[in-house]
Amino acid sequence: MWPRGDRGAATVEGAIALCSMLAVFGLVLAGVTALSHQLRCADAATEAARHLARGQAPLADEAVRRLAPSGATIDARTQEATVAVTVAVPAIGGLLPGVAVRAEAFAELEPGEAEAEEVEEVMAGVEAPP
Repeated sequence: MWPRGDRGAATVEGAIALCSMLAVFGLVLAGVTALSHQLRCADAATEAARHLARGQAPLADEAVRRLAPSGATIDARTQEATVAVTVAVPAIGGLLPGVAVRAEAFAELEPGEAEAEEVEEVMAGVEAPP
């Protein structure tokens, strides 16, 4: 006969183990999602920087809208003969306030194709993808 004090102990241990496994699975899933968003931000920033350096601002806008994750913000700036594009998105859909995934890409402006002022004018009208 089992002592009365141990009754249900296996059930409690099983419940704790199940909760722990679910928490670990959630953290792994959040990490994979953040990595995916990081890669998409890097792709979008790289493509936008290339197109802006060539003077193809409409293609840069389309590339960012196509490649960036939903809710991403875009920032483009020029420094002398280079263009820098930053794409950022809140991590885990904004569940962690203050944590963002971002990627930055640089490209040199092609001679005669785009001037720094043109890039700034075009990117002032670019909105974040839906």
